[in-house]
Amino acid sequence: MKIIRNPGFLFLFFYLLGFLGDSPVDGAVKKYQFDVQMKNVSRLCNAKPIVTVNGMFPGPTVYAREGDRVIINVTNHVKYNLSIHWHGLKQYRNGWADGPAYITQCPMQTGQSYVYDFNVTGQRGTLWWHAHILWLRATVYGAIVILPQPGKPYPFPQPYQETNIILGEWWNGDVETAVNQANQLGSPPPMSDAHTINGKPGPLFPCSEKHTFVVEVEAGKTYLLRIINAALNDELFFGIAGHDMTVVEIDAVYTKPFKTKFILIGPGQTTNVLVKTDRSPNRYFMAAGPFMDAPVTVDNKTVTAILQYKGVPNTVIPILPKLPSPNDTSFALDYNQKLRSLNTPNFPALVPLKVDRRLFYTIGLGINACPTCVNGTNLAASINNITFIMPKIALLKAHYFNLPGVFRTDFPDRPPKAFNYTGVPLTANLGTSTGTRLSRVKFNTTIELVLQDTNLLTVESHPFHLHGYNFFVVGTGVGNFDPKKDPAKFNLIDPPERNTVGVPTGGWAAIRFRADNPGVWFMHCHLEVHTMWGLKMAFVVENGNTPELSVLPPPKDYPSC
Repeated sequence: MKIIRNPGFLFLFFYLLGFLGDSPVDGAVKKYQFDVQMKNVSRLCNAKPIVTVNGMFPGPTVYAREGDRVIINVTNHVKYNLSIHWHGLKQYRNGWADGPAYITQCPMQTGQSYVYDFNVTGQRGTLWWHAHILWLRATVYGAIVILPQPGKPYPFPQPYQETNIILGEWWNGDVETAVNQANQLGSPPPMSDAHTINGKPGPLFPCSEKHTFVVEVEAGKTYLLRIINAALNDELFFGIAGHDMTVVEIDAVYTKPFKTKFILIGPGQTTNVLVKTDRSPNRYFMAAGPFMDAPVTVDNKTVTAILQYKGVPNTVIPILPKLPSPNDTSFALDYNQKLRSLNTPNFPALVPLKVDRRLFYTIGLGINACPTCVNGTNLAASINNITFIMPKIALLKAHYFNLPGVFRTDFPDRPPKAFNYTGVPLTANLGTSTGTRLSRVKFNTTIELVLQDTNLLTVESHPFHLHGYNFFVVGTGVGNFDPKKDPAKFNLIDPPERNTVGVPTGGWAAIRFRADNPGVWFMHCHLEVHTMWGLKMAFVVENGNTPELSVLPPPKDYPSC
C-alpha cells in the first residue's frame, strides 16, 4: 500500500516560521486564490468529474492566526453557480463574506470572481469552509486552522505534530443529477456509497488500497488531530484502535479535557483531540461510522485511515477499532454531557444569565402537494411548521438597502399550536406553510432558543448551525421540553460553546446567545437533505446605535443575481 505522507506537518512548520514577526496588535494579511474547477477523480472503481478548489479534494487548508485579516479570491470556472461559507467564523458586521447563497450574497456565476475579505477576531482553533449552494459541498470543502496569537500557548500540552482529519461522503454517480431526479420524483435522494477520510474511503472498500490516508507517527509522542465532519447527512462516530483520545476543543472553543475511546461528531462540527502514541509499534485503523438512532436509512459503511508507527512495514494488517453500534443512543447522550467549556480567566464562558427573549422552535418533516412531481407530493421540512422558501435576491442586500417584497419579518417565536411533540408518529395533516419569513431581533438582545424535535413522520437527530454566532448549549433532554422543570437543570457555568448543536432524536436542545452581530444570519439543519426540504430560517439582527455597531457597506465586487 502506498503511504500518503502528511504534507500538512511540513507545510505548517514553514508556515509557522513565517509568523515569527507577526504582532498580535496588527495581525498579518493572509491571501489565497481559490480556483473552482472540475477534476476527474477515481474512487471505488469509478471515475467521474467533480467540482474542486484548485484541483484538490479535499480543498486547500486555510491557515491564519487569531487577529489576522484573510483575503480569499474565489474564481468560478464551473457550470454551477457557486458560493463558499467560512463555517464558524463570526464575520462581525461583515455578513457580505459569510457565503450562503441567496442569504448573504448572490452566488458567483460561471466566470465570475468574488473576494471574501474578513478578519479573524477572538477565535482560534479548527473550523472549515464549504460550498453553500445546491449539494456542491459534497466535494467543495476544506479545513480552516486558526493558530493562537504569538506567546499565547494552547491550554493543553503542546503537541509534537498535528494533522487534519476531514470526514466526508462519496457518491459514485453525479450528486447534482441524483438530487434533481429525486426532487422530480418527490422522494429522498440516494444515500452515499462511502464515507471518506481526507477524501479517501480506505482499504475496506473496493479499489481503495491506494485511496487510503496514512499518518506516520513516532512512538512516545503526543499528536493533535483536528477532526471535521464535512459529511452531508451523517453524524459519525470516530475512534482509533488501541488508543484513547483526549478532547480539548469543539467548534474552535477550548473544552475541559476528557478522555474517550470514541467521539461523536455531527455534520458541521469540529473536534480537536490529543492522541498519545504509547502503544506497541503497529498499524492501527482510525475508523468512522454512522450514528442513527431513528428509523431512517443511512450509509452504514465504515471508513478507515491508518495510524502507522515509524518502522512498521506496510505489509502488517492494521488493527480495527470496534465502534459503537449505529443506534447507541446512550453513548451519544453520555458523550455530549461530558462536553464543557474551559471557562478560565483567559477563556471565559460568557453565558447570558438574563434572557430578553425566549424562542421555542419545533423541527418537523412534512409532505406537501407537488403537481410537477411524479409522486404528486414532495417531502418538506419546517421550523414552527414553516418551510423556508429561498429568495431570488440576497436577504442581506434586501435588508441593507431596504428593498421591499423580498422577505417578511414575522417568523413566529413559537409553533402555531402545541401538541405532544415526541409522542406516537404523526402521519396525517403533514402539510406545511411556506414563505421567506425571518425573525427580527433588536441589537444586543439576549436570546434563549429551545429547538424541539417532533415525531412528524419520524423523530430524528438534527445538527443545527447558526451563522454569525457561537452559542452556549445550556441544556438538552429527551422527550418534550418542560418550561417549568427543565430550566432548573440548565448549566449556566461552563456549558459547551458551539456553532452547531445536535438536537437529540425525539428530544430538545436549549441554546443562549447575545445578538451583538448586526446583519442577516442563516440558521439551518446541517443535514443537506433537510436544508433542501426547507429546514431553515434566518435572523435579522438590527444595527446598534453607532456606525461601529452597524453592518459594514458591501464590497465593490459584491455579486448580483
